Amino acid sequence: MKKIFLFSLVSLICLSSFSQNDTKKRMVLDPTKAVYELEASCGTCQFKMKAKGCPLAVRFEGKPYLVEGTEIDDHGDAHGKDGFCNAIRKAKVQGNVVGDKFVVSYFELLPQPKQ
Repeated sequence: MKKIFLFSLVSLICLSSFSQNDTKKRMVLDPTKAVYELEASCGTCQFKMKAKGCPLAVRFEGKPYLVEGTEIDDHGDAHGKDGFCNAIRKAKVQGNVVGDKFVVSYFELLPQPKQ
């Protein structure tokens, strides 16, 4: 009975580890496209946009746009001390405006300057 229980437990652990889905999109800088250094933050908390929850947004040419292609939680704790809901950060971004969204193909959060 102990062997059956142990076998079942090990099988369950193995199956659950293989069922993990890594859907995180790898963003690669394209040297042929323009790279912008934009302000990035929470659209609701910092840019005062009307949106549900805390979506990632960038300010491009003076106007805030919700970001499509990466999520706010892909770049650390949004509600942390220097997270997007509490600070406006700089980011290297590739992409373009499509309708009312900024669709990114590359997004790299830049380190904050030391104070």
